[in-house]
Order: sequence, then structure tokens, then C-alpha cells
Amino acid sequence: MPKLYTFPTLYNEALQINISKLKSWGYLTPGQVINGVLNWSNNGNPTGSISIKVYTLDSRPYIELNYKYKDEPRKYKIYLISTPSNLNKGEIWYFLCPWTNKRCRKLYSIGGYFLHREAFNGCMYESQTHSKKYRQLEKTYGAYFKSDNLYSELYKKHFKKTYAGRPTKKYLRIMEQITNSEQIDHRKIENLIYPS
Repeated sequence: MPKLYTFPTLYNEALQINISKLKSWGYLTPGQVINGVLNWSNNGNPTGSISIKVYTLDSRPYIELNYKYKDEPRKYKIYLISTPSNLNKGEIWYFLCPWTNKRCRKLYSIGGYFLHREAFNGCMYESQTHSKKYRQLEKTYGAYFKSDNLYSELYKKHFKKTYAGRPTKKYLRIMEQITNSEQIDHRKIENLIYPS
């Protein structure tokens, strides 16, 4: 009897809470209690929504999540910790996972709770599911297919090309990928897609 296919749960497809986004939306300003709603969508179609309360009034800050999972109410706290930035520009915030007790910058909802990725078994990133051949093609020609996204990122409104008069690492990485994509002969790509 042939082996049944198993399809792992992908982190990329799970609902996520990103600490960087919370900070950019003003949730992590010290000395406040703020309520809001986090919404997710895929191609314009809503995929999830939860209420969030962020408490940063004292030395034990936390977020409180309030939502329903399969008609079951869920309400719980996830504590926050911060460390001083090595650039002397404020604090770097982290979630403290209630399950693993590990600090992290992203929480994933798999099975109804937002937790650190190591709290889940059998989950993978999409790139881990690709074959060895596909990963080799991605390594060799990936920049060619991503060049539009690279240019979009380069020209985002608040993208920083320099810091203290020097090019940022992110800018240099994007420029290297763009240079690599421009050196790929389009005829090789056509031969890959339409072998003769």
C-alpha cells in the first residue's frame, strides 16, 4: 500500500502577531493602556480578527488577546519584555511565550492559541517543503523572479538607504540581489520554463 501524503501546517499560512507592527501602530508606547482590533486578510478577503489590549503602565507589561476560536471564547495574557537598543534609540520589545517561556518577535496561531513557533509540532516554513532541486533553482535564479518585489521594497516610502552616512545592510543586500538578477540571461530562464 502506498504511503499517504502528509501536508504539514505552514507557519507562513498561520495568523501571526508581529511585535514590530504593534510598535509601528503605537501599541508599545510606555505608560499606557490601549485597546484595539487586529485584522487579517488574504487577497482582500478577511481571514481573522481579534481584540487586543496592551498594558504598559508598570514593570510587568503585557498584551491581552480576546477572541473566539471555533465558537470557543479565548482570553489570555502574553507578557512583554524589553531590552535597551544597542543604537541607544529606545527599547527592543519581545513577547514572552506563555507555553515555551521563550522570548520572540512573532507569535503564530496554530490550534487556536498565539505562541512561539517551537510550541507546535510538525509545522514548517514553506521553503522547508521545497525539493532539493527547487531550492537549487531558487538559489540560482530566485533573484530574477523576485526583482519586481526588490524594486518595490527599495522604493517604499520610509525605506532607509543609509544610516549615519553609510549604506544600511538591508540596502546593500537588496542591491546585491538586484545586481544578481540583472546578470541572469533571460534565455536560460526560458529554457528552464520551455525546454526544447
